[in-house]
Order: sequence, then structure tokens, then C-alpha cells
Amino acid sequence: MPEIALFFGIRVSMYYNDHMPPHFHAAYNGQQALIDIVNGRVLKGALPARQLKLVLAWAVIHQDELMQNWELAKSHEPLNRIAPLM
Repeated sequence: MPEIALFFGIRVSMYYNDHMPPHFHAAYNGQQALIDIVNGRVLKGALPARQLKLVLAWAVIHQDELMQNWELAKSHEPLNRIAPLM
């Protein structure tokens, strides 16, 4: 699963040819969550409250880039790195 961003110990990645709806995976300290790109909500799993807030804020800022990566992943093309939250 290609990593597309890493910030504050949170690893963000996407699978190639993953199931709908468009989403990404966020992992922190052994916990994981699937985050809906369009609606900015948790589809499955959980993260600590602070890390979830950071991930959701990052996702809003980079929604267009996340959707571009989703389309690349569907085509099995290399994914682009996305700037971390600073």
C-alpha cells in the first residue's frame, strides 16, 4: 500500500484498485481508519481524537489531490506524494 503522506506520526496511504467510495487509509500507533475523501468522515476503524482531527483537516485541504491519487490508483499508476500537515 503506497504511502502518500506522513505527518505527526500519522501514515496516510492508498491501495491500488480499492473498493468504493473513494477513501484513504490513516494509521497511527497501531490504530487504523478508512477516511471517505468526499465526505471527510470515518468509514471504518478509529484513530485517537487528536490524530483524527489532524487527518480530517489535512483531508479537507488536500481533497483534490486525494481524488487525483484515487484515480491514479484505479489505473494502477504511481501515486503522488501529498504535502504533510504543518
